[in-house]
Amino acid sequence: MKGAVLVAIAASIGNFLQGWDNATIAGSILYIKKDLAMQTTMEGLVVAMSLIGATVITTCSGPISDWFGRRPMLIISSVLYFLGSLVMLWSPNVYVLCLARLLDGFGIGLAVTLVPVYISETAPSDIRGSLNTLPQFSGSGGMFLSYCMVFVMSLSASPSWRVMLGVLAIPSLFFFILTLFFLPESPRWLVSKGKMLEAKKVLQRLRGQEDVSGEMALLVEGLGIGCDASIEEYILMIFCKPKKL
Repeated sequence: MKGAVLVAIAASIGNFLQGWDNATIAGSILYIKKDLAMQTTMEGLVVAMSLIGATVITTCSGPISDWFGRRPMLIISSVLYFLGSLVMLWSPNVYVLCLARLLDGFGIGLAVTLVPVYISETAPSDIRGSLNTLPQFSGSGGMFLSYCMVFVMSLSASPSWRVMLGVLAIPSLFFFILTLFFLPESPRWLVSKGKMLEAKKVLQRLRGQEDVSGEMALLVEGLGIGCDASIEEYILMIFCKPKKL
């Protein structure tokens, strides 16, 4: 149980980064407009580029994650966040900034689509609803902390909008480390691909107990794997060692 909670908290950092980015661009756009001498149209495009990227990627993130898995897509999301923030930190002109915002938007689209799915597939049924409030909570928390950061930086004599946007690289790197080394693959996705033993090990880690046969049976039944076989046959196949009669 404790493992599932920690995994949900780690995964919700993806939404924290989305909230952080939304607030940072809202606070830094005044300095960007002044520094790059942007017109109103270009100003709106810079702000909207992350939303455009997020909209594009969400149209295909579901099928792609069904094919490759939830965890690899969350890793890619963290990498896109990180690359986008580094390019924003470097941006010499408005065109590079738009490209960086687009990369950042791809990361946002993957995170906001897959984090709730991932939490739902890893959380126990009795606390699934509670854990799925974490993405909204972390997103709001990211916005609050980002506004605080922008406010403090705006008190300096010459605020740097590049630094405001580039700070995103720090939590993005932390998110990458967690997705790479801490988050397991979704047990439901593993079962859907026939990887029963891997799914069993992940469930044992998430639930903190050895006997997860009941939940494995529910996953097999819910996914409708092997309609010609009974649930009991699958349980015997997964958990029982072959014996000579």
